[in-house]
Amino acid sequence: MYLRQVTGGLLRRRLQLGCRSLQTVVASSTNSLAGGTTTNTTLPIAGKTIFSNQYGSGGHTWSEQHGDVFPWIFLCGPAVLFLGINACPVLAEDVSIELNSENDTTGANVTGLPKIEDGSVVSNLHTSKWRSFTDKGRELFLQGKLEDSEQLFLAALKEAKEGFGERDLHVASACNNLAELYRSKKTFDKAELLYLEQISILETAVVPDAIRVGTALHNLGEVYLMQEKLEEARASFEIRRGILGKNHIDCADTIYYLGTVLYIQGEEGESEDLIKDSIRILQESGQGESTICATRLQHLSQIYNKSNRLAEAETLRRKILHIMESSKGWNCMETVIAAQRLAQTLHSVGSLREEKELLIRCVDSQKTFLSADDFQWQVAMNMMDIGLVEILISTELRETNISKAIAELDSAKDHLGNAMRMFRKDLDELMRQNWRMYINSRETRKELQPQLLKVFNVVLKSLLQSFLALAMVDINKGSTEQDGVLGVEDCAHQSISAFKKYSSKRWLTPSSEVKAYYLKCLKHFLKLLKSRTTTKATLQELEDEVRRIEGELLTTN
Repeated sequence: MYLRQVTGGLLRRRLQLGCRSLQTVVASSTNSLAGGTTTNTTLPIAGKTIFSNQYGSGGHTWSEQHGDVFPWIFLCGPAVLFLGINACPVLAEDVSIELNSENDTTGANVTGLPKIEDGSVVSNLHTSKWRSFTDKGRELFLQGKLEDSEQLFLAALKEAKEGFGERDLHVASACNNLAELYRSKKTFDKAELLYLEQISILETAVVPDAIRVGTALHNLGEVYLMQEKLEEARASFEIRRGILGKNHIDCADTIYYLGTVLYIQGEEGESEDLIKDSIRILQESGQGESTICATRLQHLSQIYNKSNRLAEAETLRRKILHIMESSKGWNCMETVIAAQRLAQTLHSVGSLREEKELLIRCVDSQKTFLSADDFQWQVAMNMMDIGLVEILISTELRETNISKAIAELDSAKDHLGNAMRMFRKDLDELMRQNWRMYINSRETRKELQPQLLKVFNVVLKSLLQSFLALAMVDINKGSTEQDGVLGVEDCAHQSISAFKKYSSKRWLTPSSEVKAYYLKCLKHFLKLLKSRTTTKATLQELEDEVRRIEGELLTTN
């Protein structure tokens, strides 16, 4: 019973990590979940690339999104269920939020940043400077040069006020652009004040524009949500919903975010209804097969999962996988992620064989689009999942078909062994890359080391888990008890050796979380071996290592 509990616990933890490994730990990306556009960007360091945005997990997104594991947004608590905070800033006063649009594929529209058309008949020096500063600031913003863009947008705001007056629509437009920039920089207090100024101008204009006011209120609501000012966010979204009408296509986003707020506030029933309404609007507008709709279906399935409505969660996740298969095919990370999530639900309902088939499909798919220059730990995680599922399947078969049970264990050992080799190879490469980065400039270290450390800790923790899983195989597969003990002893020795090897460099050290997990593994090995005949030297080594790690954790805390 203890072995089954350990194996089941390992798999549950791996599913929780693996199904989010490209979104929450490594990050899933916020842009893709929000229907945003990503660019094919890799870590600018020598050697292998950690991620490519082509696969939905660009290395640069570590600090931007997956705060973060995930990820997903950096809000704490239930808010992490609802990624998709507007990742596409709109730098134009006369532009409505168009998160749902999937038709713009060229030019500036692909990022939702159309050129500003002020419609002014005034022609003077201020007009010329305002337009010049605005267009150049927008260009730099698109290039990611936020500091330079900020100075130009500030200059544009100054020219607008001097040339047109404090309450002119040009000022409202300049406020919007600067607010969007601050929102991108996560400087939410400054963005909030600018949106409020923009709304005030629009409301008191000669011809008030309710649609533009609603758009600004939505943007302000997102800023409040990111600041965890829930009541203010709720009010902003509710006002915009009232302006547009609850069935308006542009209201689908506002309803969705309003549902997010209500969920965080504990009003789960009404939150669920709002998210369903958002999905319904998308479906009725012909976007039922879109990525943004699949994202919202995924969030709804998370609500079902959390409330143990597993059959409903399974139905939704099957639909999501169908959407991703139809729209993107299997040769992309987004489809693999959808399949991993379905596998998680299948595990929860006990459909182990279908879960195994789906994970094998994930591995086969990943091999087609991950090149030899990419890190392979993503594939290795799925291989480890397969091995853990096979251990559980073999346990079910022991009483009815011993030969098939042994075959499952043989397959599990192969999958775990392959996963371990991939984990070790990637850890070796991470250590080499981090050393090259360490001897480079301080600026390079500051920018890239946190990203490498996150990957390093994920991979090291997975390697430690694979040793414990392999010990489960040896215990179950050994023709005699002594065979099983020898296998567990070997796994314990390898685990200690690997941890010491990969934690020996002062520039690349395991996190407290990984150390705590390593300590749990050591204690599991001790429990497995103490109940069986084993050498005193092995037990002593394990006990010494337990004391050492406990001391380090105590010092850290």
